Amino acid sequence: MLKYLLLFAFSILFVFVSIAQQRVYWSADYVLNVSDFASPKTKIGAQTNYINSSAQMDFSFQMSNAEFMLTKNFNARVSTVFIPEAAVILADSESSMEKLLNFARYEFDLIELYSRKFRKSIYDNKGAFSNIRFFEPLFHELQKELAGRHSDAVEETNLGFVDDRLRTLHAEVKQDLDELADFCKDCKPPKQKK
Repeated sequence: MLKYLLLFAFSILFVFVSIAQQRVYWSADYVLNVSDFASPKTKIGAQTNYINSSAQMDFSFQMSNAEFMLTKNFNARVSTVFIPEAAVILADSESSMEKLLNFARYEFDLIELYSRKFRKSIYDNKGAFSNIRFFEPLFHELQKELAGRHSDAVEETNLGFVDDRLRTLHAEVKQDLDELADFCKDCKPPKQKK
């Protein structure tokens, strides 16, 4: 009986931890919806329009020094994630909600683009004897570039309210994603020519 009780308690704990840590990983097939913005603050009828998509680039690895020296492809260790519980949209109307949602979709794809740029940069710059922190300046440079491109998009599209401009910017990001297809999370980059 104690064994079953412990198993039940562990199962409940696992479910709570899974729910608390829910993440949506970027996929070409996944399209963000209003229901993904799971913060209780999300609503239509707000005084102002606001969005915090919670999308971010995530990079982590744990390996021995020997593993690190022998690893060239870090694609699987760089993720673009969306955290529903932290995602908020405040919209003054249904129409505004749709525009903000379109901007969030652009933003999610933009962050995946910079994840791919980071994967490529790691792949291109990692040598057998690289210091374990070699990626930090690469990451910071790309984060700065991402922040600039994101800020420009916010300004040029008025947070998604200038539909034509947002469609143009989103098409550019999708084209760039295609050009970096070898650096998706599950992809194996082509061998470098010597």
